[in-house]
Amino acid sequence: MAQPIASLPRLVRLLGPRDPGLPAYRWLADGLRLLITDGRVPSGQVLPSERRLTEALGVSRTTVTRAYAQLRETGFLVSRRGSGHVATLPLGRRRLGVGGALLPGEETGEDLLDLTCAACRAPAGTAEAYAAALEQLPSFLAGTGYATAGLPQLREVIAARYTERGLPTDPDQVMVVGGALAGVSLAVRALTRPGEPVLVESPSYPNAVDAARRCGVRLVPLPVEPLGWDLDQAVATIASARPVVAQLILDFHNPTGALMEDADRARLAAALRRAGTTAIVDETLLEVRLDDAPTPLPFAAHLSRCVLVGSSSKSHWGGLRTGWLRVPKPLVARLMQARIADDLGAPIVEQLALTELLTRSPGLHPERREELRASRAAMLAGLPEAVPGARWVPPAGGLSLWVELPEPRAGALATAAREAGVLISPGPQFAASHGLERFVRLPYKDPADVVTEAMRRLGAAWRSRHDAPSGRPAAGPRPVVA
Repeated sequence: MAQPIASLPRLVRLLGPRDPGLPAYRWLADGLRLLITDGRVPSGQVLPSERRLTEALGVSRTTVTRAYAQLRETGFLVSRRGSGHVATLPLGRRRLGVGGALLPGEETGEDLLDLTCAACRAPAGTAEAYAAALEQLPSFLAGTGYATAGLPQLREVIAARYTERGLPTDPDQVMVVGGALAGVSLAVRALTRPGEPVLVESPSYPNAVDAARRCGVRLVPLPVEPLGWDLDQAVATIASARPVVAQLILDFHNPTGALMEDADRARLAAALRRAGTTAIVDETLLEVRLDDAPTPLPFAAHLSRCVLVGSSSKSHWGGLRTGWLRVPKPLVARLMQARIADDLGAPIVEQLALTELLTRSPGLHPERREELRASRAAMLAGLPEAVPGARWVPPAGGLSLWVELPEPRAGALATAAREAGVLISPGPQFAASHGLERFVRLPYKDPADVVTEAMRRLGAAWRSRHDAPSGRPAAGPRPVVA
């Protein structure tokens, strides 16, 4: 069903002044295509009639007619009798959710909602940032195209952001990589040897835990409760295991959403310092701040031997595939040498585009923040009816809820949920070793109406699984989450 008609005054404001260097219809078509691509005119929204847009813009009717025709030809507009001109995206099969199958060849289907992926569509301004990047590209074409540490201008912007957060940083301490997961993998491989102990949280982001496991290290699980970390247990575990590396997510922890305060960071840092442990701290969700929560210092302000991992995937867009490491100066050469064994640098265009985006807004786009708040509210409103007796701690940031079920049936619920038209990630996927069958992670990254529908389907799944015989087999967990 199409959304309400786009606000004409807002549309005129977003289009801005006409570009005199382009034919009027091209200017209008390009402007509308950019707004649809960026999501400022959402897919499914009805555009104004040709007559109304003609009057509002002060152009000829032919100009609007030709612009709409060009948008139809390129797949950005569908004209239907009785519905008007509906904005759309040329994606082939349109999905109700903004996610999609992460495994090659795995089709989720047109009406299957994917709650395994905690990531959003690109924010407003992304296409413009890529356009600006392409304008700068010719000046790089005479070179080799390799920037092993990253483009200087991007590293300067990232370093300035750390300094702004209370952690003075030189651009030479910043290494640009192909996403946070690539950064975590690089750091673990560079700083450990097979068989050495590595502290990992449980639950935690499963792909990062697998990255450590592939290095052949010995995993030392550290439980994280829905309310956060038990510092007494953490200190005792570190003193006993003396891990070489501690792999942590302290800012809107994935999946619990917990945020560690400064006092606890200082205590945890002291325990790691005594054990001679290097911390690798994933800050991917740091900028996805939805409420006025405290803003702790970066963990490296408490522990100098700490590699911070950042990413554009949650604050901006996963398609950028660009992340970075903030490395202690004594470890820069060691990580750089390890990085060369993987690749010789991240793509130039994406680095230029990210530089544009971070310069305009280092954190979450304000429109995206409001959308996520609305979606989180829709999930909080729908969950009590969907899964009666479930419990959760509403996070002040991040992209998902960590939901404790009334019974340990997460795997069974995931199977029933797929049958009901929604994909979810059961708790065992996030366990460092085993357990967590009582939990599921539910991202609220989709529009509020989609989240509401997902909760309705989840409720149907819970009721069907709850009433089914306990011996009914459950499918294995989906192997990839984001």
